[in-house]
Amino acid sequence: MEQIEDSPRDIVALGNAYIDGHVIAPHSHRRTQLLCATSGAVMVTTRHGTWVMPPQRAIWIPAGSVHQVRMLGAVRSNSLYLKPSAIGAMPADCCVVGLSAFMRALLAEAVELPADYDMHGRAGALMNLIRHEIADLPVVPLFLPVPGHEVLASMCRAFLADPSIHETIEAWSGRLGVRPRSFTRMFRRETGMSFMAWRQQACLIAALPRLVAGEPVTTIAMDLGYDNPAAFTAMFRKMLGASPRRYLAGQDDVLAPVGTGTPLS
Repeated sequence: MEQIEDSPRDIVALGNAYIDGHVIAPHSHRRTQLLCATSGAVMVTTRHGTWVMPPQRAIWIPAGSVHQVRMLGAVRSNSLYLKPSAIGAMPADCCVVGLSAFMRALLAEAVELPADYDMHGRAGALMNLIRHEIADLPVVPLFLPVPGHEVLASMCRAFLADPSIHETIEAWSGRLGVRPRSFTRMFRRETGMSFMAWRQQACLIAALPRLVAGEPVTTIAMDLGYDNPAAFTAMFRKMLGASPRRYLAGQDDVLAPVGTGTPLS
């Protein structure tokens, strides 16, 4: 890793393989990382929240961000490590992005290059093309914020471990000993989301690793409390722009949610 961090090149690529359940303890890099899983799923956690990255997507991890990485399934990854000055105005926070087939092909080529590749040959041209492509990567809404409030944060983590779409504001406010209206205001202040939106996002985040592992949609839908698989699929399609099967297939036309296309830059 030191060879990557200390390379004089603005962008360096590295491929890795990990077993199911492997955890990389909290750490940070001097460079920004664009981590792509070509197989398996990856969960990245910071003090701000949790991101889940399905196969053939990537996660943007800014330089200096302390993060933990957990492998969900056997993971093969291709990563870019960028000097903060390598790209113009880019997100200051982690985010999951979609990858076109073209960008995935560029990454596959990049990880074969040495850390001190020739800037004036084919390798330099390839990395320069990657530099341009990064700015147009579409952001995908796979983030779950964690409140700063200690008790509420504990409740949120417990929910993510055992989510149910039927959890109510009344139940949560009762556990905190506050009125529902006060809870609603506090939850939005702490997370930037309504409780209902957060609950739905948490169910989606919890479902993705299970879908990647090949569990039936029916089983997952029932475990989450949906009335039927169709209701779960409708939620999934609304959030990510495609059915679970099409989304996980990584087709180019479903890499970003429908109606969006917000670029990374």
